Amino acid sequence: MAERDHPRMDDLRLGAILRAVRIRRRLRQADVAAAAGVTSMTISRLERGHVDMTSVRVLREVASQLEVRIFFKASWRGGDLDRLVNAGHSAMHEAVAELFDRYTGWQLAPEVSFSIYGERGIVDLLGFHAESGTGLVIELKTEIVDVQELVGTLDRKRRLGRTICAERGWVVADVGMWALIADSRSNRARFAAHRRFIRQAFPGDGHGIGRWLRQPAGPVAALSFLNNEHERIVGRGFGLPKRVYRPRSR
Repeated sequence: MAERDHPRMDDLRLGAILRAVRIRRRLRQADVAAAAGVTSMTISRLERGHVDMTSVRVLREVASQLEVRIFFKASWRGGDLDRLVNAGHSAMHEAVAELFDRYTGWQLAPEVSFSIYGERGIVDLLGFHAESGTGLVIELKTEIVDVQELVGTLDRKRRLGRTICAERGWVVADVGMWALIADSRSNRARFAAHRRFIRQAFPGDGHGIGRWLRQPAGPVAALSFLNNEHERIVGRGFGLPKRVYRPRSR
């Protein structure tokens, strides 16, 4: 079957699922329509696979009323999509590794996964300074999306930091946390909008974390921006382009 036919087959299957669940729950199309705030005709169209005639919001609402979870998966040229989306994150990894060459005594471990008492996740970069017995949890962000999520996630990883380090054979007395954000206009604007909240969680800035890395003493909580100087280290930017411009005709 040609690839262009696959989306239609997916739509038909989704419609069949919605219909089967509705009947299993002994609901009429009118019942689901009333609960979702749409017309019975909309439910009928969805069940017949005409998903392209309905908005994503309506589709999610109808599915929610039936307790059906819908996931969207994008694909493009095999694995190229993952490489495209993660290119900025990988560039930040390389830049930070180069940055740590300035500081002696540090070991870095990338992409450290953990599962501790049901709490799971990945630490972007885990640092260890043997002489001072200090650990450092580093979070890399190409874009600030949710400030509260950023603070909560990094604080959770810091709280589990001793155990995460111990699993690698690193004995630490203190664990610090450092959020490194790609320097962009949009990230600067989000930081400015939430500056007080962010600085309460991360009092340290780029200058402070630099001094601390040279001589770790006690836990640190810092947030700083990875700027264009570090982009030049790896020869590319940290994020996807925000706009596409057409070249001007001459």
